[in-house]
Order: sequence, then C-alpha cells, then structure tokens
Amino acid sequence: MTDRKETRMRVNQNGRVVIPAGFRKALGIKAGDEVSLRLEDNELRITTLKRRLERAQRRVRQYIKPGRSLAEELIAERHEASRRE
Repeated sequence: MTDRKETRMRVNQNGRVVIPAGFRKALGIKAGDEVSLRLEDNELRITTLKRRLERAQRRVRQYIKPGRSLAEELIAERHEASRRE
C-alpha cells in the first residue's frame, strides 16, 4: 500500500463497501477472513480478530513482570486443585 491512510468509497445499495486491496494487504486481511466492526466516537473501525488479540495481549503484558508465565501458574493451580479433590 502507498502511504495513503485514507480513501473515499461509495456504499452500494446493499450497504456494502469494498476494502481496497492496499488496505487489505496492510492489515493482512485475506478473502474469507473474519473482521470485527466497532463503532467508536461515531466512526466505524474495522479490525481483524488477530489484531484485537494482539492488542489485548499487549495490554495485559504491561502488568506482568518479565519472566513470569501466567500459563504455567494456571497449570500449577489446576494441578493443586485436582490434588485436593
């Protein structure tokens, strides 16, 4: 995609808008991919589920100390709980 981060499109009679190829490429969207649509500040945001997951992981990571594994902690807690049963 060029450095353009904005374009104008027309909405067809069925309410559809085509995402230009350059935008799809920049976002890693391929035919058949599922996207998430969200209204935010009276704007429509289109995001891939992969990008939303990455954003959530970044947000959580800021509260986790380096070297700490939440997955390992959860597994240990589950093992302990099963031993107590």
